[in-house]
Amino acid sequence: MTQHILIPKLEQVLGKQYVISDPRRNRRYRQGWRSGSGQAVAVLLPQDLLSFYRCLQVCVQERAIIIIQAANTGLTEGSTPSGADYDRPVVVINTLAMNALYLLNHGEQVLSFPGTTLFKLEQHLKPLQRAPHSVIGSSCLGASVVGGIANNSGGALIKRGPAYTEMALFAQVNEQGELVLVNHLGIDLGDTPEAMLDNLMQGRFQQDGLTHSALCSDQEYEQRVRAVDEDSPSRYNADPRRLFEASGCAGKLAVFAVRLDTFAMSQQEQCFYIGTNDMAVLQTLRRDILQTFKHLPEVGEYLHKDMFDIAAVYGKDTFLSVQLLGTDRLPRLFALKSRVDSWCKRLPFIADNASDRLMQWLSRPFKQHLPARMLAFRAKYDHHLILKMSDAGIAEASAYLQAFFQQHAGDYFACSSEEGSKATLHRFAAAGAAMRYHSLHQQQLGELLSLDIALPRNAQDWFETLPSDISQHIDKALYYGHFFCHVFHQDYILKKGSDAKYIKQKMLTLLAQRQAKYPAEHNVGHLYAAEPNLREFYQKLDPTNTFNPGIGQSDKHRRQCACQR
Repeated sequence: MTQHILIPKLEQVLGKQYVISDPRRNRRYRQGWRSGSGQAVAVLLPQDLLSFYRCLQVCVQERAIIIIQAANTGLTEGSTPSGADYDRPVVVINTLAMNALYLLNHGEQVLSFPGTTLFKLEQHLKPLQRAPHSVIGSSCLGASVVGGIANNSGGALIKRGPAYTEMALFAQVNEQGELVLVNHLGIDLGDTPEAMLDNLMQGRFQQDGLTHSALCSDQEYEQRVRAVDEDSPSRYNADPRRLFEASGCAGKLAVFAVRLDTFAMSQQEQCFYIGTNDMAVLQTLRRDILQTFKHLPEVGEYLHKDMFDIAAVYGKDTFLSVQLLGTDRLPRLFALKSRVDSWCKRLPFIADNASDRLMQWLSRPFKQHLPARMLAFRAKYDHHLILKMSDAGIAEASAYLQAFFQQHAGDYFACSSEEGSKATLHRFAAAGAAMRYHSLHQQQLGELLSLDIALPRNAQDWFETLPSDISQHIDKALYYGHFFCHVFHQDYILKKGSDAKYIKQKMLTLLAQRQAKYPAEHNVGHLYAAEPNLREFYQKLDPTNTFNPGIGQSDKHRRQCACQR
């Protein structure tokens, strides 16, 4: 299959303006948000579900590789091509234009198209006093609802677990090499692919009074996270409990729509800010709350002091952007940043990190943005925990914390509304702060290694101690994460000249000894090797290896199936 045959067929389906074959113009779709890039003969921008399906038909007929992406905000290179060693032409399909959603059963559920963002869903649910699975972090960056499902995204909300549904509409390539459309939405849309997709686009289907026998969220998670004596993690990407068709598919299916539960919003919330120098104190607190509280926290976010410091300086612009512009403008800001970065890479006399340097410079004149009580805790304590309770859980936590810190080392304070908002924003800004620090100092530093791990629920030594043969190579080790779920993000900025592959392998060996699972919520992408059960799941979904080949460090070549010609 040569490019000059494939591209005209795709242009006939979409129109030339929606087929980008110029490598300079489609670069930003072929490069990951944090790392990774590869070649593609074209990037497609279908504007509706039917043209999306017809693009798939052309690609499958001509035996092209299909990589599907939405906002391309993934951290493990899973939504872009990886390198140039594919055995067939690669086509990237960006789904962001297909961003409709329907509220089902008066907002108790939602039906989301492939490009619908978490932010848009959050805005549609607010008037109904409902919320989506995740409302922190990635919703502000423009991540898609379907992307969260496909990657088992976890998020910060303790009660909800990984993004999950058993009800979806998707296309897959079967063992005979045929493209088939599968409707497991539990909604009658018609009998042919064309009828199903047209009815879906036009809203011609029952939207209220729907019943369902399959799960549209992880309804078992509260019980699971409370089981603090179990020797397995509460959630991780390869967990076979939560691999089902679209859920965890990592792009091995073309997902057209998912049906999901929504959640009642709290009437009242209260943040408590906790500090201690003893990791055992936080572990005791975690076990007490999960075992004895009637009401689970909404959020329990951890920051180590070094991450606090990095975020205070190198996450300041993100913090201020949300505070001054609001979350509704932030997706546009990050999209503009992505375009600027893409333009800069075409110009040899402008540094690749020009937008980072500009945003960092613009944040400097602003006064101290963090509350005085938070800064005082930073001066005193190594370990920081943001605990958010809601409704009846507020009084429960207040009484517990008052008694707890009469007997344990450390302290807490009940945040004002402003302090709670700023503490949450500071934690959000931490997610990109290590990248910013590394970007601005990369001439003096080695590589940035980011690990996303899930510890067993019964792990006591949750804060790692690195041996000297590893620590001597590290400039900064930055720790933060979802404390009650025992899911941690660990960013290591290496010293210049250090062997990143060697150090990463040493770290993974240590994690295996601790019975940790990785990745926990960002999926394997092209950075991690998929576990055997996850690899089998991918192969069952995509027997011909048409969609996103190479994911989980698997083979990129077409598989020998009944369709082989």
